[in-house]
Amino acid sequence: MIVLKTTQEKVLSVLQSVAGIVERRHTLAILANVLIRKTGAALQLTTSDLEIQIRTTADLQGDGGDFSTTVGARKLIDILRTMPPEQIVSIESSASKLILKGGKSRFTLQTLAAEDFPLVQEAANFGPMFSVPQKTLKSLLGQVSFAMAVHDIRYYLNGILFVAEGTQLSLVATDGHRLAFASATLDVEVPRQEVILPRKTVIELQRLLSDAEGAIEMQFANNQAKFSFDGMEFVTKLVEGKFPDYNRVIPKNHRNIITLGRAALLATLQRAAILTSDKFKGVRLSVEPGSLRVASNNAEQEEAVDELDIDYGGPSIEIGFNVTYLLDALGNMSQDMVRLELSDGSSSALFTIPDNAAFKYVVMPMRI
Repeated sequence: MIVLKTTQEKVLSVLQSVAGIVERRHTLAILANVLIRKTGAALQLTTSDLEIQIRTTADLQGDGGDFSTTVGARKLIDILRTMPPEQIVSIESSASKLILKGGKSRFTLQTLAAEDFPLVQEAANFGPMFSVPQKTLKSLLGQVSFAMAVHDIRYYLNGILFVAEGTQLSLVATDGHRLAFASATLDVEVPRQEVILPRKTVIELQRLLSDAEGAIEMQFANNQAKFSFDGMEFVTKLVEGKFPDYNRVIPKNHRNIITLGRAALLATLQRAAILTSDKFKGVRLSVEPGSLRVASNNAEQEEAVDELDIDYGGPSIEIGFNVTYLLDALGNMSQDMVRLELSDGSSSALFTIPDNAAFKYVVMPMRI
């Protein structure tokens, strides 16, 4: 049976859309495989790591009829990558093997039984479905994902909090030293739902989402989230635990406010970062009427000092930051202007976008 027959480009694109979560080595050998299920003309590809499951349906031609098997996902992709994009490739089933042909090349691949593939059991009680444009969710994830913790023992920080309430979807990430908040408006009203998406899920969504206007549909259950977009269905386990009350972390009523160009501040910090030490990424910001001075030094007694002219008439403030935290935030923003709100040298600072309450970034100071 010819399972599929089309161009290398089309097969590779469909395979890559589901293969991001596949580990090359897994305690369960079959999880290195992609589940191929053919029903008539439609071909369904499914991958899983027991926590996340991605499924897509495509028409890749081939014979009609029903057929299912599993085959090594990465191996298949590695072979296809070596072929030219316009090359016609075919996959045929033969006994317990699949035969991949392209031009004069022929590869015989071992398979494992489809019925042994462990599918993720979908939750029975998903909440109401709502949707946002793909590019909106991609933008929200980009604005907060850098603030997620990595391998923190407070496991609920190793991901992003999604809060849907009324007509607002808010995303929050924090690693305990900084916190990023971004929100967007929904087309429909939804009851309050709060879930924590795992880090791996966030990274995979960022890889798959496009800048298109097409919608992504979302549904949340107690222990699962489901996303549907571009003919794909993405089901993931959630992180259990109580996320910190982010509203208490976001400072209110900071009196000292500086509005300045984002690109100029970013470039100044990038220059200062060069002379910070690898372990100690500290920079000093000195705010005075009319100027913002950025300084850094290292163990070799080298020093960088840079200055920006600013429209500011408040008190002098000297405050230290981990420069990486500032670069992460500014580098993931696209706006021309940024607003920095300060209280004093020992309180957290708040970065916002002028006339836009949909983004907030809180960063704790460090002693320098």
